[in-house]
Amino acid sequence: MKRCLTFLTKLLNMLFIGLVQFYRYGISPLKPKTCRFYPSCSTYTLEALRKYGPFKGSYLGIRRILRCHPFNPGGYDPVP
Repeated sequence: MKRCLTFLTKLLNMLFIGLVQFYRYGISPLKPKTCRFYPSCSTYTLEALRKYGPFKGSYLGIRRILRCHPFNPGGYDPVP
């Protein structure tokens, strides 16, 4: 049972990483640079997914994307 859960977690993490990579290389080049943070939101999300896995990593990535708006000053914000 535990092996199956570990496999599904890794599969889900690979799916999320693939979606972020698709955005970075397929969609992002078509749009102007608007991220107010360093590292960019997509890089931050990839780092969070690789460090924390699909659940906490996607939570951190979504939270970061929601903070990336014109009223936030932005700046340096590394993955915790």
